[in-house]
Amino acid sequence: MSKRDRFNSDPSIHISKMNVIIPYSPDVPCDSNGQRMWWAFLASSMVTFFGGLFIILLWRTLKYLWTVCCHCNAKKKVHRIITVDGVKRTDKDDPAASEVGWMTSVKDWAGVMISAQTLTGRVLVVLVFALSIGALVIYFIDSSDPIESCQNFYQDFTLQIDMAFNVFFLLYFGLRFIAANDKLWFWLEVNSVVDFFTVPPVFVSVYLNRSWLGLRFLRALRLIQFSEILQFLNILKTSNSIKLVNLCSIFISTWLTAAGFIHLVENSGDPWENFQNSQTLSYWECVYLLMVTMSTVGYGDVYAKTTLGRLFMVFFILGGLAMFASYVPEIIELIGNRKKYGGSYSAVNGRKHIVVCGHITLESVSNFLKDFLHKDRDDVNVEIVFLHNISPNLELEALFKRHFTQVEFYQGSVLNPHDLARVKIESADACLILANKYCADPDAEDASNIMRVISIKNYHPKIRIITQMLQYHNKAHLLNIPSWNWKEGDDAICLAELKLGFIAQSCLAQGLSTMLANLFSMRSFIKIEEDTWQKYYLEGVANEMYTEYLSSAFVGMSFPVICELCYVKLKLLLIAIEYKSDQRECSTLINPGNHVKMQEGTLGFFIASDAKEVKRALFYCKACHDDISDPKRIKKCGCKKSRKLAYKKIRLACCFDCGRSERDCSCMPVNVRCNMDSPQRDIPLSAVSVNDCSATLRAFEEDQQSALSPKKKQRNGGMKNSPNSSPKIMRHDPLLIPGNEQIENMDENIKKYDSTGMFHWCPSKDIEKVILTRSEAAMTVLSGHVVVCIFGDVKSALIGLRNFVMPLRASNFHYHELKHIVFVGSLEYLKREWETLHNFPKVSILPGTPLSRADLRAVNINLCDMCVILSANQNNIDDASLQDKECILASLNIKSMLFDDSIGVLQANSQGFTPPGMDRSSPENSPVHGLVRQTSVTTGANIPIITELAPLAKPGQKLPVISFSQDKSSGTSIQIITELVNDSNVQFLDQDDDDDPDTELYLTQPFACGTAFAVSVLDSLMSATYFNDNILTLIRTLVTGGATPELEGLLAEENALRGGYSTPQTLANRDRCRVAQLALYDGPFADLGDGGCYGDLFCKALKTYNMLCFGIYRLRDAHLNSQSQCTKRYVITNPPYAFELVPSDLIFCLMQFDHNAGQSRTSLSHSSHSSHSSSKKSSSVHSIPTTNRTNRARSRDSRDKQKKEVYR
Repeated sequence: MSKRDRFNSDPSIHISKMNVIIPYSPDVPCDSNGQRMWWAFLASSMVTFFGGLFIILLWRTLKYLWTVCCHCNAKKKVHRIITVDGVKRTDKDDPAASEVGWMTSVKDWAGVMISAQTLTGRVLVVLVFALSIGALVIYFIDSSDPIESCQNFYQDFTLQIDMAFNVFFLLYFGLRFIAANDKLWFWLEVNSVVDFFTVPPVFVSVYLNRSWLGLRFLRALRLIQFSEILQFLNILKTSNSIKLVNLCSIFISTWLTAAGFIHLVENSGDPWENFQNSQTLSYWECVYLLMVTMSTVGYGDVYAKTTLGRLFMVFFILGGLAMFASYVPEIIELIGNRKKYGGSYSAVNGRKHIVVCGHITLESVSNFLKDFLHKDRDDVNVEIVFLHNISPNLELEALFKRHFTQVEFYQGSVLNPHDLARVKIESADACLILANKYCADPDAEDASNIMRVISIKNYHPKIRIITQMLQYHNKAHLLNIPSWNWKEGDDAICLAELKLGFIAQSCLAQGLSTMLANLFSMRSFIKIEEDTWQKYYLEGVANEMYTEYLSSAFVGMSFPVICELCYVKLKLLLIAIEYKSDQRECSTLINPGNHVKMQEGTLGFFIASDAKEVKRALFYCKACHDDISDPKRIKKCGCKKSRKLAYKKIRLACCFDCGRSERDCSCMPVNVRCNMDSPQRDIPLSAVSVNDCSATLRAFEEDQQSALSPKKKQRNGGMKNSPNSSPKIMRHDPLLIPGNEQIENMDENIKKYDSTGMFHWCPSKDIEKVILTRSEAAMTVLSGHVVVCIFGDVKSALIGLRNFVMPLRASNFHYHELKHIVFVGSLEYLKREWETLHNFPKVSILPGTPLSRADLRAVNINLCDMCVILSANQNNIDDASLQDKECILASLNIKSMLFDDSIGVLQANSQGFTPPGMDRSSPENSPVHGLVRQTSVTTGANIPIITELAPLAKPGQKLPVISFSQDKSSGTSIQIITELVNDSNVQFLDQDDDDDPDTELYLTQPFACGTAFAVSVLDSLMSATYFNDNILTLIRTLVTGGATPELEGLLAEENALRGGYSTPQTLANRDRCRVAQLALYDGPFADLGDGGCYGDLFCKALKTYNMLCFGIYRLRDAHLNSQSQCTKRYVITNPPYAFELVPSDLIFCLMQFDHNAGQSRTSLSHSSHSSHSSSKKSSSVHSIPTTNRTNRARSRDSRDKQKKEVYR
C-alpha cells in the first residue's frame, strides 16, 4: 500500500475547507487544521537568497562610499622608516598587513580544498557530485508522496539521509564562499541557487515536522558538471568525448528540472485558484510530457491543467524546441563519428598476439594474411591485431570479417602511448611494421617507420620489432635506438637491399631470384595432370624453407653425409645449419663441407613442402627407422636416450679428424668437447691405436651411411675417389691450412678486400675515370659483362646501387671471375650513387639512356651475361599501370634489336677456337669442369646452347654438328631481368605468352623464367621472419654476398667500405659457398645429363665435390620432342630423386670456394661462373662419339637396378 493510499484510508486525515489533502497523524505535532505551509519553505529559500544578496550589495556600497569619501585614506600608506644609511624598510607592526595575510591564507586554503588540483580537492569535488546525485535519487523516491505531508524527522529515514547530505552541502557552500574572489557572482551561480532552494527547506521541515517536495528537483542541475568530474578522473581525454558528455548532461538536466517544476505546479494547483485545479501526475509522467513537448509531437494524453503549468510550457517549448533541434542532431553526429574500432584488445590466455601497424591497405593486409595464415604452417595459434589511424574501407573491413577468428582491427596510432596500451603492446609477441613500397618519398616513409619503432621501444623496450625499410642507408638510424637489439629478434627487412640482391644473384645464376622468392613464400600445391612446364614449376613452387633441430642420431656426422641421408631417406633437402663456435656464438653455415661435424641441438635449414615433413629430421632414429622406406612412417620414438649414451661412449674414444682423444682434440669446437663434462667421463679410453680409433669412427659413420642403401657405396663409387674424402686431406679451416693464393695475399702489402674480408675492394676512384664514351665502350669490346640500364634523374630517389654491386663483388669470387658492370643511364643520377660505389673494382659508366640503341650497341649488350633494367622514377606516377612504362619500353626495345654475328662458333672452330663453355682441357673429375664458365673473349653469337642431340646416330659415328649460328641474332636471346612495381604489368614483358592479366605474379611466365622481379614478393618475408628469424639471416647471407650486422654498423659510420690488409682472419671469410649453375652437357656429370636421375646427380655432386644441388633451370619446351625449341627457361625447385634430367639442364648448386682457382691464369678457362653465359654464347656443339651415348645407356640400366634396391 502506497503512502498516498495509506493516508486516504487513515481516519485521522482531515479535509480542509480548501479540499487539500494534508496527511496528519496525532503522533506528529502537525497542524490539524490542514493548513498548507509551503510558503514557509519557499520563504526560507527566498530570505536566504535575497538576504545574502542584500548583505553583499550593502557591503560593496559601503566600501565604495568609504573609498569615495575618504579618498586620502583609500590610498594605503605604507609606513616606512628611513634608516641612517637611507634604506627604506616596511613597518612590520602594521596591523592591516597582518590582517590581509590572514584572510589570504584562509582563502587560499579554501581554494585548495575545493579545487581538483590536489587529491583532497578531487575527492571532495567527486563526493559533492555523488551526494548531489544521491539527493536527486531521494527526490525521485519522495516524488511518489504528496507534495506536502506531515512527517516525523526521527522516523523518516529518507529525510534523515537528505538532512545529512544537505549539512555536507552547507559546509561545502561555505568553503566555496570563502574561496570565491567575486562574492556577488558566486551568489548568483547556478550551483549556489541550487543550494539556496534545497538546503534551507530541509531545516524548516525538521522544525515544522512536515515535508514539502518543493524545489528539490533543482538538484538535477548538478548533472551539468558531469563532464568536469569525468575530466578530473582522467576518464574523458578527447575533445569529442568531452563535448558529447557536455551536450548530454545539459540536455538531461534541463529535461529533468523542467519535469520537476511541472510535477510541482500540477500536483499543487494555482494559488489564486485556492489550489482547486490540481491534477495527480507522477514525476515520470511529467518527464514524458516534457519530452513530447520538446519534440513538438504532443499526443495530448498528458497535458497541463494549471495556469502556472501552461504558462511554463509556453516558454519551455520555445527554449526546449531550440535545444532539442540543436542538441539532439549534434549528439547523434558525435555518437556516429565515434571510432568504431576504438575499443581495447582483450588478451586470451594461452594465445599469443602480434601487432601489425604502418601501411595498412587492402593489398598489404591481404598479402600478409595470405602468407601468415597459410595452411602449410603448423597450427598458427596467434591472433593478429592491426592498428591504424584511419578506419578501414568496406573492402578491408570485409577482409577482417572473413578472418574475424584471428584478426582484430583497432583505430589508433602507435605514436600514441594510449593506443599502444589499448592493443596490449607490452604483452604482444612481436610488432610488425609494414612500409608503403609505392610511396613517392622513400626516405620520408622510412623516417615514419623509424619514428614508429622509437615510439614502441620507448613504451616497451623489450618488444620484438620487425619492420620494413625501403632504403638501405636508413637502416643505420635504427642502430641509434638504445633498445634496438638484433640479437633479441629485432629485424629490419630492407626491401631495396633484398630486391637488388635478388637481381644481382640472378646475374650470377639466372632464375635464382624466382627460386628464392618462392622458397620463403607460402604457396599451395596446384596439381596439373598435363605434361607441361607449369606442372614441374608448380611442384617446385610448393616447397618452402623451414628450420628444425636435427636428431641426436646425426651428432658427429659430417654435413654432406647428413645432407645425403636427409635427401635420400627423409625426402628433405638440408642446405644449411646454425653452427655454434668456440665462443658460443651462432653463425649460419651454408653447405659447410666435411670439416664441420654435427653437434647436439644443431638447427638445420630445410627445403620441404610442409612443416610436418621437416619433423622427420627431429624424429629420425637409426635403430627404429633404418629399414623404413616410406618417410611418412618416420614418427617420434622413445629410444633416443640409449642411442645418445652409446654414441657418447664412442665419441670419448677418439676424434674423427685427428684420431686423438676427444679431450685432447684441437680441431673440434669447445662446445662439442664440453660433452666430456658428464657422468660418462669416467669411462676409460680404449687402449687402441690412433689408426684403429679412426677406423672405429669411420666404420660408425659408414653405418650411418648404410641407411641410404646396402649398395650405396658401389653405386656412388664410395668416397675413395673424392679429393675431400680422406681424413688426412679433408678440407679444414683456412686459418689452419691456407692455400697458396692466401699465402701470397698475406705477403703482399696491398689492400684487395674490405676490412671484413667479405668483398673485393679498391681505392676510391673519381667518377670521371670510369666514364666511357660510346667510342671508348665500343673499342673495349666488352663481353661476359653485366649491363645495368637505369632510369633516373637528379630529382629521383636513390635506389641504392651498392646493394646490387656488393653481391657481384663478394670475396668468394676470385678477381678474374668478377663480371664487369656497366651502368647505362643519366650521369646526374649516377653521380649521386657514385659515393657508395667508388670502392668497387670493374665498374664503368656510359652516360646516356637505356632507350638509345646506340648506347646499347656501344656496350655490346648482345654479348653481356645479363642485362638488368631498373628505374628510380617508378613511384613518382599516380597511375599504377604507368609506373613501369620505362622498364617495359626498355625491355621491348632490347628484344627487338638485331645484331651482326661477326664471329660465329663454326668460324671459331675452323680457326681452332673452342668456346669456353665447351673447353675439355680440365680433368674429368674436376669440380669445376662442366660448370658454365665465364667468357673472356667475344664469340660473336648469343644463341643459347643446343639442347637436343641427334637420336638416330649409329654406334661409332659422330653426332653432327648442330649450329644455330645466323647472319643476324635477335635481342630476344639476351638474358634480361626487369624490375617491376606493379605486378599486373608483367603481362607486357612477353608478347608471346598466354598469361591472363589477373594471374598472380608467381604463376606468370616471366617470373617463372626469372626475367621479371617485383618487390611485392618480399612481403612474405615479414611473416617468415616472425615465425623464424633464422630464415631472414639465411636469405640475407645468400643474397647480399656476406653482409653482416658488423658491416652494417661500419657502413653506418663511414657510408663506404673500408679497405683492409689481408690477414688469416679476413682471408678465412672468403671460404664460403656461392651459388653456381652446373651444366650437364659436358664434364664429370655428362653421363647423368642424358636421361639420368636427379637424385644420382645430387649424391655424386655432394660426395665428390661437396656441391649441394637444389634445383634445375630447364628449357621451357624440354619435355617436347621438337627440333626447334624455345630458348626460355624456367625454375624447378628441389626435384624428387627420380626426376629425369636432360642434357640442356642447368643445375642450381651451392659450390665450395676453390682456393687453387686463382693461382695461375691457366685456371681461368676452368673457373666457375654463376650464370650460363657461355651456353648462351656457344652456338654449336663439338662432335660427340656415339659410343659415349652407349655407355650412358648402360650406366642408366645399372642405376635403375640400384634405385630399385634403394626404394625396396
